[in-house]
Amino acid sequence: MSRQPASEFQERLPVTVEPRPTTSRRHLAFLALGVVAGALGLGIVSGIRGRSVADTTLRQATAAAAILPVNVVAPQPGAPTQEIRLPGRTQAFTDTPIFARTSGYVKRWYFDIGAHVKQGQLLAEIESPEVDQQLQQARADLATAQANLRQAQITANRWSALLQSDAVSRQETDQALSALSAMKATAESNAANVRRLEQLQGFEKIYAPFDGVITARNVDIGVLVDAGANTPGRELFHMAAIQTLRVFVAVPEVYSRGTRPGTPATLTLDEFPGRSFGGMLARTANAIDLTSRTLLIEVDVDNPRGELLPGAYVFVHLKLPGQVASVTIPASTLLFRAEGLQVAVVRNDEAQLVPVTIGRDYGATVEVVSGLQAGDQVIVSPSDSLTSGTRVRIANAPAGPAR
Repeated sequence: MSRQPASEFQERLPVTVEPRPTTSRRHLAFLALGVVAGALGLGIVSGIRGRSVADTTLRQATAAAAILPVNVVAPQPGAPTQEIRLPGRTQAFTDTPIFARTSGYVKRWYFDIGAHVKQGQLLAEIESPEVDQQLQQARADLATAQANLRQAQITANRWSALLQSDAVSRQETDQALSALSAMKATAESNAANVRRLEQLQGFEKIYAPFDGVITARNVDIGVLVDAGANTPGRELFHMAAIQTLRVFVAVPEVYSRGTRPGTPATLTLDEFPGRSFGGMLARTANAIDLTSRTLLIEVDVDNPRGELLPGAYVFVHLKLPGQVASVTIPASTLLFRAEGLQVAVVRNDEAQLVPVTIGRDYGATVEVVSGLQAGDQVIVSPSDSLTSGTRVRIANAPAGPAR
């Protein structure tokens, strides 16, 4: 086998052409430009979306901040009320100051504070020499007038008898009769003056007007008492009748149906623990006070041994003819408005102002007898500017009503 020359073999091999470097670089440049453009577009889209989310979040936060956050409580149902316990203050059945009706100096006094006296007992004496002297002069004037009257009566009788025989003229007789009438008027005037001064002299002795106890003594021996018409009187003593005491109580309007004259009542006092005193509802005002929405009643309590003192703070227990359903809420939930007492409740995410009627006041809590239900959500410490329809959100989880 013959070999071909090497030159011929080389001529038959395929010839390889290398790519141009310029075309490869152009492709790389277009690829890099596309990557940059895509990244830029992705950044723009991401920025727009983030801005939209931020705006939405800001609007939601602003709307949430505009809703007032509130704390609420649930009214606690109370036991049906069969008896009410109301505060009151005892007063003496009769309480009066004692003044002087004549001027002078206190000569002596006989009873001090705390003394029990009977009606008509002498309390003090006033020395009034001016009145005594005026009375003596008035009695002397009366005696003179009575003497002149007797003389005028004799003269008139004599002239009347002489007129029957025409011994004197009618003119002279008429003058004698006129003088008699004048003397009668003068005598009556002097007698009235004597009676007036005798009464003033009688006022020099101060007597007890009723059975009671002396609660104040404002005089001492030698004190000047001026009973002039143009000067304020001086209170000598103060007396109180404590055999029976009055207790005035303001009863809420919702309980007024249970207050009828003759209804028994019971009184309790802190100074007498474990004891009670019986009383009777004597009378009512028969009208509801427009400011406090209460009915004023008077309870009379017998006090034969004087254990109860006037001015004492007491609690009056009144039985009710029926049961009154009620709930209890904190006192901090109350709103005092011109329309009356109200509370704010949450209904449909809005605050609603509801008028309520208060029963008993326990201090930190109060009893509500009308206007609320046990399932209501009552706003605690509502703002004074809160109005019905205000959007609110509950910030706490209210405790459910007691069962």
